[in-house]
Amino acid sequence: MMAMHELNFMQLLAIWALPVIFAITLHEAAHGWAAEKLGDKTARMLGRVTLNPIKHIDPIGTLLVPAVLLFLGGFIFGWAKAVPVSVRNFKKPERDMAVVAIAGPAANLLMAVLWALILKLGFILVGNQPEVGQFLIYSGIAGLSINIILMLLNLLPIPPLDGSRLVSAVLPKPLAWQYNRLEPFGLFILLGLVVLGVVSWLLSGPYQATYRFMLGLIGV
Repeated sequence: MMAMHELNFMQLLAIWALPVIFAITLHEAAHGWAAEKLGDKTARMLGRVTLNPIKHIDPIGTLLVPAVLLFLGGFIFGWAKAVPVSVRNFKKPERDMAVVAIAGPAANLLMAVLWALILKLGFILVGNQPEVGQFLIYSGIAGLSINIILMLLNLLPIPPLDGSRLVSAVLPKPLAWQYNRLEPFGLFILLGLVVLGVVSWLLSGPYQATYRFMLGLIGV
């Protein structure tokens, strides 16, 4: 079986496309689902509480950026259109917003488990059905990797990432207000940290530990 780094770009694109699109879009759908459960139906009314990726895809963040990063062979991440949430519809805004925020990374954790099971299935089938088994192994590795990365990345305390909502929920309101003022600059801060290698440095250890845990969970 060829190692993944031996595949050409089109082969890699075929393997990574669905794992990346679903990892990013289902993350956002989970936010909308959690918000609805807590009393805010904004996302539901706009058709964003759905498993249909088309409703969530951002042409740049979901398609272009991951494809370019894949081509460059670097750190792969992306984003979907943010799910609108109306905090005024929550009974306990700070707590409920934190719950909505954690729903995204939780969805990525669940998807990581599912892709790990697909990886396991690939190893079971590869002996008798090499092509199917090999594709499932590659897809499982891709799905497991991107979901762990997105889960950990979104837990970073940089507004508007999900981790910042958790921090904001525990800060005193004046400090939370000042902290959340960073939100318009958050994407630029994140991209800067990615370019400088800080994000890779921060996430490398937790990523490797989670990846090894998932493989151990399925006995691979």
